[in-house]
Amino acid sequence: MEKKKNHKFSIIPKYSEYLYPNTAQFEDDKGDIVYYGQDNKFPELLIDLYHKSSVHATAVNAKHQAVIGQGLTGLDESILDFANSDGETWNDIYNKVALDRVVYGGYALEIIWSNDRTKIAEVYHIDFSYARAKKMDDRGNVPGYYVYRDWGKTRGIVPHKDNLPYIPKFSRVDRTEPSQIIYFRPYTTGLDYYPLPDYMGALKTIELDTEVDNFHVNNLKNGLAPSLAITTFTDANEEERGEIERQLRDAYSGTDNAGSLMYMDVADREQMPEITPIPQNGADGYYNVVNDMVTQKILTGHRITSPMLVGIKTEGQLGGRAELLDAYSHFLTTVIYPMQSDILKTFEMIFKVNGIDTTLGVQQIKLFPNGDEVMDVVTSVEADMGEDLILEEKVKG
Repeated sequence: MEKKKNHKFSIIPKYSEYLYPNTAQFEDDKGDIVYYGQDNKFPELLIDLYHKSSVHATAVNAKHQAVIGQGLTGLDESILDFANSDGETWNDIYNKVALDRVVYGGYALEIIWSNDRTKIAEVYHIDFSYARAKKMDDRGNVPGYYVYRDWGKTRGIVPHKDNLPYIPKFSRVDRTEPSQIIYFRPYTTGLDYYPLPDYMGALKTIELDTEVDNFHVNNLKNGLAPSLAITTFTDANEEERGEIERQLRDAYSGTDNAGSLMYMDVADREQMPEITPIPQNGADGYYNVVNDMVTQKILTGHRITSPMLVGIKTEGQLGGRAELLDAYSHFLTTVIYPMQSDILKTFEMIFKVNGIDTTLGVQQIKLFPNGDEVMDVVTSVEADMGEDLILEEKVKG
């Protein structure tokens, strides 16, 4: 009787992409706690992409460094020395807030009133990914925010609101609660509670960048798989087949085994494995083209017109110092100054509540085509009304 032939198949896992926001699912306010993206985990997606995409991280870090510049300054710099009892200065707070503004599109601060409620005693940075809005009232006002660090670990099950720290929205008039939250988000059409980062349109391309890197890493680490197809005729069971796979991987996969010989010993010719080379079909060239496209689209999503602004050299790219300075000036004016203005206005408002009517600025190096450099000061009205000459003279002097 002829032996029945068994066919064994491996399951190829289906590719699963991130769930990107749409207006129907992004802000789920059916409950008291408003979801921030699908499964309430959109900030975790942004963090994940920031850590995994080299091009995206480079762009984010460049924008962050540009926003903080050379640090805050003011006519009376002593007011910047103390922000809270943890020993943080206002420059420390500004550094953290600036990164949140770049990564998430918004930022949050905890305001601590003095015991007599006459002034703001302390200010703390709140990690923007920790905050979730309380459902707005009938007049469209968000009353406050729940602050919890482990939203990303809840597997879609949100803790009951009574078990979460809650901070009411900041109010200059109602100072009943000792702790309040300033939650900054620029207006975003179609959304009521949360901001979107300015690189939102490039999210899928950023994910593609992580997959291209993953492709090359796995090609190197598992070099045997993409180049050879090995078929054996032993009708091995699952345990025996696993042992064969283990021996092959130990002997031939990985970069250390590149160029080594392949040797196999079988009982007779009928059991001899069939080894079939798999042509690459120009995959390396294809992924080089994809990589160039990905880099350009990510930088476009960040509104960075020249890769050289973030230290990325593009092959064949020409351009003199004047062209680079034009790109740098455009970058500062359209991307960086508005972010700095948002934060400076918030800080100045806090000082004004305490009776300190001051103008703050960010020290920024200004470059000229002839190679000269001067220390510029960017204020909260820089984009609309020009430089603050008094602060400029103070810094230069």
